[in-house]
Amino acid sequence: MHDVVIVGSGPTGLMLAGELRLAGVDALVLERRPSQELAGSRGGGIHSRTIELLDQRGIAGRFLAEGKTLQTAAFGSTQLDLTGLPTRHPYTLALFQNHIERLLLEWVEELGVQIRRGMEVAGVSADDAGADVELAGEGPVRGRYVVGTDGGRSVVRRSAGIPLVGPDATRSSLIAEVKVAGEPGQQGKVDARGIHGLYPMGDGVVRVVVTEATLGPATEPTLADLKKALIDVFGTDFGVHSPIWLSRFTDATRQAEAYRKGRVLLAGDAAHVHSPTGGLGIGLGLQDAVNLGWKLGQVVLGISGEELLETYHAERHPAGARSLKYTMAQSLFQKADPRQEALRDLLDEVLRVDDAGAPIAALVSGLDVAYDLGPGHPLLGRRMPDLDITTAEGPGRVYQFLHQGRPVLLEFSGPALEPGAWAGRVQHVRAICDGAWQLPVLGAVDAPTAVLVRPDGYVAWVGEGSVEGLPEALATWFGRSGVGC
Repeated sequence: MHDVVIVGSGPTGLMLAGELRLAGVDALVLERRPSQELAGSRGGGIHSRTIELLDQRGIAGRFLAEGKTLQTAAFGSTQLDLTGLPTRHPYTLALFQNHIERLLLEWVEELGVQIRRGMEVAGVSADDAGADVELAGEGPVRGRYVVGTDGGRSVVRRSAGIPLVGPDATRSSLIAEVKVAGEPGQQGKVDARGIHGLYPMGDGVVRVVVTEATLGPATEPTLADLKKALIDVFGTDFGVHSPIWLSRFTDATRQAEAYRKGRVLLAGDAAHVHSPTGGLGIGLGLQDAVNLGWKLGQVVLGISGEELLETYHAERHPAGARSLKYTMAQSLFQKADPRQEALRDLLDEVLRVDDAGAPIAALVSGLDVAYDLGPGHPLLGRRMPDLDITTAEGPGRVYQFLHQGRPVLLEFSGPALEPGAWAGRVQHVRAICDGAWQLPVLGAVDAPTAVLVRPDGYVAWVGEGSVEGLPEALATWFGRSGVGC
């Protein structure tokens, strides 16, 4: 029996596998594809908080070296300036999914993650002790836990009987990478149907997005469907042929009622489906994975009880729901409709006043996520800023202490702290921090005397001149008596 079986080796599955490996857990990834290669570049783009998560693991540089940074994000017709966000990464990184997957695969292979390819999962059945993953043509694979990271049509989710709830689709679009006769210049058009465009990618390959006249079926589209849609919109099909990749997406916005049902958990698109507008999908999945990984690891290793897994749904479901609201709102502006255009123009006026767009910029970037950990200092439940600090070893920054996925107790001033029974699990770092503490939207906050940072980079406790609450926070998040230290 494996500790954890992950179904799907997309970005979410790979990230989760890496997190579990850092936690010291035996995780097996099952993937339908014979290799990590994708047909076409697919979607892409990751925002500030997701880049920070990669930075927390020491691998952000690999992604930054291959992508292009953009200092703005859009809402309606308004370009939101990201450069003022209090982060080392105040930008969006334009990088297609095929490259994101390749770089994540390099990382998990370095960690020794096991991936079995060509595995067609037919279903999942769970009991009190574990779950069996049924494989087409083979016997079952059993794990103490199974995590579905197998996309919007998740077999794991359907097998577990977890419903998706939310608004149905109102329109569908085709997206493709195809070859054309010649290489047409960039084309773009917005009409009452939706948004359409052709974007040359070089070597005679063009990326096409075209909204269909009517809501398409839940089946794979054909080249004939694409040609018809192009002729309807542009009066020509541009001679498209030899599709490298062809798919259909809709504006349906749905979320799993529960991210966990017993021994079965969901992450990424298996837990939430939405329009690709805004490029939030990959980042949401990676954030799910980093939230879940260390928690599941501690439960598997017996450090924490099952109740820790309940915090995964409690934290990530609201965060996902907030992002889905953005994608729904943004998709409204992606067609020519006088009433929606009027709303878009008025919003543009409002968002251009002072820093009125800052809350939406923080939402898009993922920097506004605040988990409800109760009342207290504004840092509590928010992501820890990657501050410049000085320790006994010299100058550094906060995120270097998160590279191995271990929690850290940062002590700046005030009474001396001791992790006590948790010393084997929690890094205790005494540091000096002279810089200002800035949080997205909230601005400057009072400097704490100490902080307890979870492996996912979120603050679990804040010291304000005393040790009050620290033992309770350590017990809540890292085992009641430091078991497994």
